[in-house]
Amino acid sequence: MLRAPAIIDIEASGFGPESYPIEIGAVLPDGRRFSSLITPFPEWCYWSDEAQAVHNISRQLLAEGGKSGVEVAHCLNAFLGSCQAYSDGWVVDKPWLDKLFYHARIRPTFTLSPIEALMPEAQINCWDNTKAQVIEQLQVDRHRASTDALVIQQTFLRSKQLAATG
Repeated sequence: MLRAPAIIDIEASGFGPESYPIEIGAVLPDGRRFSSLITPFPEWCYWSDEAQAVHNISRQLLAEGGKSGVEVAHCLNAFLGSCQAYSDGWVVDKPWLDKLFYHARIRPTFTLSPIEALMPEAQINCWDNTKAQVIEQLQVDRHRASTDALVIQQTFLRSKQLAATG
């Protein structure tokens, strides 16, 4: 039986280097999920209306429902433990995760790597089509971190099977 990887997905205040994480979602191999909005640290000021249009997370929603970065960092460590987690957007998710833990002054107990490190070329080649099918089958209608993490995990499992039977 195929083992599912732990997945992390992050939504941010924008798309550039001045952006910061505003929501983190994770899913474990057994399917348990974690999600939290993050109240920005005082020095985190950049905001992109374009990014907000993608994830539908407003500054007001963060103020009303977000947890402090310190609390989120502790919760992530407790949820993920010492596991190896993966991201399909590692090039942006890793710096955002590092920014969260740096500002929280907490060391992560887990590691984050690109999901591509687990995949042979055949699996990478069928990723996009498989992901579109997973989104349709799961009837995903919102772009949020925990939902995206689940979609990534399911896409990994299905694309692995497709590549193996290829």
